[in-house]
Amino acid sequence: MLEPQANMVMQLGEWEGRWESNQIGFHQLQVHKMLETHLDKVLNGRSGVKFFFPLCGKAVDMKWLADMGHSVVGVDISEKGIRQFFDENNMTYTEEPVSAIPGAKVYKSSEKNISLYQCDIYNFSSAIEGQFGAIWDRCSVVAINPGDREKYAALIISLMAKDCRYLLDTLLYNPKLYKGPPFFVPDEQIHSLFGSSCDIEFLPSLDVLRERPQNWGLDSLIENVHLLTLKNN
Repeated sequence: MLEPQANMVMQLGEWEGRWESNQIGFHQLQVHKMLETHLDKVLNGRSGVKFFFPLCGKAVDMKWLADMGHSVVGVDISEKGIRQFFDENNMTYTEEPVSAIPGAKVYKSSEKNISLYQCDIYNFSSAIEGQFGAIWDRCSVVAINPGDREKYAALIISLMAKDCRYLLDTLLYNPKLYKGPPFFVPDEQIHSLFGSSCDIEFLPSLDVLRERPQNWGLDSLIENVHLLTLKNN
């Protein structure tokens, strides 16, 4: 089932172009229901958790968590998306270069503990911000190029602290009917990518066919959520 999308490639410039032309149907105006539903599982009784948002865009979830007292670090290629996050939430911010990543910038909220890095995610590492107690992956693993998934999984695992709880959202559909993105990521591949390092808990799925654009031409669309924790914890 992976074959129809296996060689699909989106260049970083194409993603930036989508932001510039406001083709951001993936952005949600409300906190994602899967994060709301499973937040207690992610927090696991902890407060002041350090969250990582891969390919963060301008997700409103980031402010929602920061308002609860958690800290947030995000990474995205789009400068426009990052600036819009702060502007649309009426937050002042600073902007500075990242010496460890040539050409990258970090935007930091003046009011909340939110730092957003504008760079290629594969140039980010634990050397920049350490490891994280939680990761919310809503638009990332389904957006990266399918051929980069092993590299992506290795990066994510390297960013997980020992007590990290990684909430991973994927979509199941027939990839012969829609080329993506978002791309089809089957449960079996989640196991092959993360199973050697992580315990994987499958959380209840949702039928979201009616919530997505009709021009995708799909006859079925299931949103799956997984909770990953490092083994031996």
